[in-house]
Amino acid sequence: MMIGIMSMVAFNLIDTYFVGKLGSLQLAALSFTFPVILVIFSVVQGLGIGATALISKSIGRGDRAKAARETTDSLALAIIIAGAFIIVGLLTVRPTFKLLGASDEILPYVTEYMTIWYFTLFFVIIPYVGNSAIRSTGDARTPSMIMVFAVLINAILDPLLIFGYGPFPELGLRGAAIATAISRAMTMILSLYILYKREKLIVTKIPTWSVLSGCWKAILWIGVPSGLSKMIVPITTGVITAMLAEYGELVVAGYGVATRVEFLAMSILFALSASIGPFTGQNYGAGKIDRIRKGVNYSNVFSVCWGLLLAIVLYLLNTTIAQIFTSDPEVIAATGLYLKIVAFSFGFQGVVQVVNSNMNTLNRPLTASALVFVQMVVIGLPCLYFFNELNGVPGIYTAIAITYVGGGLLSAWFNQRIIKNVQLNPLKA
Repeated sequence: MMIGIMSMVAFNLIDTYFVGKLGSLQLAALSFTFPVILVIFSVVQGLGIGATALISKSIGRGDRAKAARETTDSLALAIIIAGAFIIVGLLTVRPTFKLLGASDEILPYVTEYMTIWYFTLFFVIIPYVGNSAIRSTGDARTPSMIMVFAVLINAILDPLLIFGYGPFPELGLRGAAIATAISRAMTMILSLYILYKREKLIVTKIPTWSVLSGCWKAILWIGVPSGLSKMIVPITTGVITAMLAEYGELVVAGYGVATRVEFLAMSILFALSASIGPFTGQNYGAGKIDRIRKGVNYSNVFSVCWGLLLAIVLYLLNTTIAQIFTSDPEVIAATGLYLKIVAFSFGFQGVVQVVNSNMNTLNRPLTASALVFVQMVVIGLPCLYFFNELNGVPGIYTAIAITYVGGGLLSAWFNQRIIKNVQLNPLKA
């Protein structure tokens, strides 16, 4: 799982590295796209979490036929959702990014990138759900290898299409988007092939409406609250981006670089939380509640310890890391400031992710969503506005750190209460 998550993060870092060579304006444009892409991925993740919870429980009970029906119906739902996002996204490109604070100078670059990127959503959402189904069987290696393959293809195509080496045209930001589309399309083909040929989890029989709608309702019962809760984070990221835009576009560019470094640094924690879904689902299907409790507790302890180790490394190497992506001193300073202030809290955000995954798989999506809402809205937004007025950019970064720590502590406390209740009333989970 860690390899798979790191591959997803590396995908963004490679784009950031090569786009950074085009100039600070292009890098800032890519940073403006990040909150919107995160909102879409939040919905995709919610769909994947709902599918994982459903399929892993069927696998845990030994009902392979039901798991195949659920996988096929999940992919059908993914196709419908991808189509809806493409239509809405293309119709709202300019107003969305003007709302986020993109200037008239940067907006053409943003439009250039996102107009192509939206069309890749079929190639993003379908394999994401497909890989979730593969993980539900207990196989995390294959989806990871698929993602590594995508990263390699993207790394090869990015410089060729962005800078126009050899027979390839020089496409700039459009080249980065096209490279993404091609690599993602290849992952979709691989994922569907494995599901159909090896796992036998895609069936060709057309279901009745009652079967199809029942499966979709079960997925959406978990997926919608989960997706909405995950959407809160990128919406908050959008608020942060708009706040930072008041201090200059180079500050936004530095924030964009820093958040990508954050994703890479926390990849093992994201992998851990992604592993909790099939782990909890299979153990719940098999009636092993105490094993779920131990697994989540160990994961939370590891998250905090790993986060503290990250804080030391990123504090010491913040400038060196920023210089990999840009030579602009203002962007380097903005990146370094974020890493010095926020990094110590990364482990607590890992706890939020672990507990959220566990709650969703235990059929408690509303509890999971409420925890994220309290963290980002009740704790986060007031802190952001207060510390922004108090201390500007350092204040904003301080508020992010407080939000991460507060959310982690709250999630860990709630998880203990929920697990105890599941042990007492396992059928109500």
